[in-house]
Amino acid sequence: MTESKTLEKVACYHCGDDCLTTGYVMEEKTFCCHGCKSVFEILSSSKLASYYSYNEHPGATRMRTDKRFEYLSSADIVNELVDYTDSQISIVTFFIPHIHCSSCLWLLEQLNSINPAIHYSRVDFLKKQLNIRFDNKKINLQQVVELLYDIGYEPLISLQDIIKKQNGLSKDNLVQKIAVAGFCFGNVMLLSFPEYFGLADYETTFKHFFGWLNILFTLPVVFYSGGGYFAAAWQNLKQKVFGIDFPLALGIGVLFIRTCIEVITRSGAGFADTLCGLVFFLLIGKLVQQKTYHHISFERDYRSFFPVAVHVIENNLDKPIPLAQLKTGHRILIRHNEIIPADAILLKGEALIDFSFVTGESVPVKKTWGEVVYAGGRQTGEAIELEVVKPVYQSYLTQLWNNEAFTRQKDNRMQTFNQKISRYFTIVLLAVAFGSLLFWLPTDAGRGFAAFTAVLIVACPCALALSTPFTMSAALSIFDRNFFYLKNVAVVEQMAAIDTIVFDKTGTITKGSGKEIKMEGLLSPKDQLLIYSACVNSTHPLSRMICQHLGNQQRLAIKRYAEIPNLGILATINDHRLRIGSSKLVLGYKEIGDQVSKVYLMVDEKLLGFFEFTHQYRDGMANLENLEPAYRTFLLSGDQDHEREELIRFFKAPDTMFFSQSPQSKLDFIQALQQQGRQVMMMGDGLNDAGALKQSNLGIAVTDDVNNFSPGSDAIMDGRSFHKLPAFLRFSKDTVNIIRFSFLISLTYNLIGLSYAVSGRLSPLIAAILMPLSTVTIIAFTSVATHFAARKRKLA
Repeated sequence: MTESKTLEKVACYHCGDDCLTTGYVMEEKTFCCHGCKSVFEILSSSKLASYYSYNEHPGATRMRTDKRFEYLSSADIVNELVDYTDSQISIVTFFIPHIHCSSCLWLLEQLNSINPAIHYSRVDFLKKQLNIRFDNKKINLQQVVELLYDIGYEPLISLQDIIKKQNGLSKDNLVQKIAVAGFCFGNVMLLSFPEYFGLADYETTFKHFFGWLNILFTLPVVFYSGGGYFAAAWQNLKQKVFGIDFPLALGIGVLFIRTCIEVITRSGAGFADTLCGLVFFLLIGKLVQQKTYHHISFERDYRSFFPVAVHVIENNLDKPIPLAQLKTGHRILIRHNEIIPADAILLKGEALIDFSFVTGESVPVKKTWGEVVYAGGRQTGEAIELEVVKPVYQSYLTQLWNNEAFTRQKDNRMQTFNQKISRYFTIVLLAVAFGSLLFWLPTDAGRGFAAFTAVLIVACPCALALSTPFTMSAALSIFDRNFFYLKNVAVVEQMAAIDTIVFDKTGTITKGSGKEIKMEGLLSPKDQLLIYSACVNSTHPLSRMICQHLGNQQRLAIKRYAEIPNLGILATINDHRLRIGSSKLVLGYKEIGDQVSKVYLMVDEKLLGFFEFTHQYRDGMANLENLEPAYRTFLLSGDQDHEREELIRFFKAPDTMFFSQSPQSKLDFIQALQQQGRQVMMMGDGLNDAGALKQSNLGIAVTDDVNNFSPGSDAIMDGRSFHKLPAFLRFSKDTVNIIRFSFLISLTYNLIGLSYAVSGRLSPLIAAILMPLSTVTIIAFTSVATHFAARKRKLA
C-alpha cells in the first residue's frame, strides 16, 4: 500500500469529490482525503463490500437476502422508535451493547463517511447509546440498523422498557459470567493442590487426571465468561482498529493454549488457575464500572431533572410544576419562546414551531390542531395548549442540548487525550509484550511467556481514560443536587478557566413578584382581561409580574402576537390592538429620567397608563464581593440607569455597569472582552440574552419557575442557588485539580506495573488482580476526593 500526491483532477473513489491538489492512492484507487481512504479500508475488509456499490452514490444500498430487520419497515414500529421525524429528517437513539472503548466510539461517529445519507452520529459512552440523524428520503431506519449490524455494532431494540434492557439484562448476563468464572476458579484451585503442596508419590498419579479436569473447567471460562473479549477482538481485526479487548483476548488465548499443551504433553501443570482467576477478576472490574456508569446515568437522568417548570392547566387555571412531575395526559401551556418538553398533541392556539433545537433548521413549522408536536421544538408565536402523549425523557432533552448545532469551539484536551489513548496505547502495548517475549525466549521460555502474558494484562488504559469522565460525572452530580444543571462534562473544565463574569439585571440578579408592582392609571375589567391575555403569552419577568398582579383570568383568543426583544408586545385580541412595553414601543419615543422600571399600556391607540416596578435583588448578591480579585464582574442591563446608585454596592467601579443595552450590544460587549484575551461567563435570563449566552465562553441561564431552556446556554441555574455562585466556581477548579492528580495515579500504576511485567517476575494472576484494582482505585479516589471538595465548598 502506498500513498502518493497527484496534481491532476480526478474523482475520489469513495465520495466522488474532485481531488484538485492532493490525492491518496491505494491499489490504483484515488481518494480525496485520508478519511475516505481509511473508511474504504474498513469497508473493503468486511462484509460491507458486498452490500455497497462504490461506483454509484456511496449511499446506494443493494438488496439484502437477510430479513432479520424487515420488521423495521413497519411505520408503526418506526414511529415508536424514532425521537423525531419530518418529511426530510429522522432522529433515532439506539442502545449499543458492544461499545467498549474509544476505538468503538471513533468508528460509530464515522457513519456519515460510510453513508452520506447519515448526517451525523454521536456516542454517549457512559450509557452505550448512539444518536443518529439521517435523511429519510435516501435511507430508512431498517437500512441504518443493517449498517450498524454489518460493522459489528447491532443495536438492542426493544419497544418495551429500554432502561430495563440497558441496566437489567446486560448486568444479569455479566453476573452469570462472573458466577461461572468464580465457580470454575474455585474448583481449579482445589484440583491444583497436588501441584502446590507436592503430595506423596501415589497421589501424584492424580496430578495428570486433575490436569484434564482443569482443562474442562477452563472451557466455560474461556468460551462463555471470556467470550466477549474474543468477539470484540475479532471485530477489531475486521475493522483494523485495536481496542483494549484485543490484548486481553490475546493473553487469555495464550494462557489457554499453553495450559492445553502442557497437560497433553505432561510437561507441566499449565496455568488453568491463573486463566480462571484472570477472567474472574477482569469481569469483576467490568461489573464495578457498569454499576458506576449506571449510578451516574441514573443520577443525571432521573433524579436531577432540569430546574425548569412546566405550566399545567387544571380547572381552566395554569400552575407551574417541576419537569419531573409531568405525566402523559397532562394539558400544558407553552408560551412564546418556550421549549416543548415532551411529545404532545396540539389542542389550542396557532403553533409555529422552531425545530432548530432538534434538527438545526431554524425555519418555523406550522402545526394544525390534533397534530403531534415533538419534544424539543420551541414555540415562536402566541401561547398554545397541548396534551402530553409521551412521558418526558430527561436523557433526550440532554441529548438535544448537546446537539452539534449548538456546540461551540472549545478546549478539547480531554477528547484529544482519549483519541491518542485509543490509537496508540494498544499498539505500544503489543510492541512491549512481544519485545519482552523475544528478550526472554532464548534464555527462559517460561519466563518469556509469563512476561508476555503479564504485560498484556497489567497495562490498563481504562484507568487513564476513565479518570476524567468519572471525576467530571461525580462533579456533575454535585452540581445537579444544588440545582445547577450543566450541559456536559466539558463545561466543568470551561468554568474553571473563567476570569470574567457578565451579569444581566432583570430576572438574573433581580427577582420579581406581584407585590412589587404599582399601576399608574385606571384599568377597566375589560382592559385588565385584554392585558392579561396578551402578557400570559410571554415569559419575560415583567410580563409574569403583570399577570401575577392581575390574578388568574380567563384567556381570550389572540389573533396576532409578536414579542420584540427589549421593547415589548404587539397583539390583536377581539379586534383590539394592544401595545405593551417600553416608552419607545408604546409612545414612539424614549422617556428620559425615569427612576423606576415602567411598562406602558396602550389599547386602540389610547394610553391607559403604566405599571411601575420596584426590583428586589436576589439573596447572595453580597457574595459577589467574594469573587474579587479572582474574577472581574460587569453588569449589562436593557433598562435605564435609575438603579445605578443601588447597584454600586455590588459593582464597586462605575465603569463596570452599562445600561440601555440591546441584545446586540450585549453580544458585542462580550466579543470585545474576548478579544482582550478574557474568558467570559455570561449569566442571563436565557431568552433576551440568548445571543450573548452563546457568544460567551460559558453561558448560564438563570430560571425561576419558568421554562428558560436556551440551547445557546451551557448551564441552567435555579434562582435559589444564585448565592452559591462563588462556591460553584471554586469547586470547578477543585475538580480540574482532582483530574490532574488522578492522571498522575493512573500513569504511576501503568509505569510500575509494566516495569515488573517485562521482567517476568509478575504472575499473570497478580496482573489480573491489579488491572481491575487500578480502575476501582480511580473510581474510589475520584468519588472521595470530589465529595470531599464539595463538603469543603459547602455543596454536599
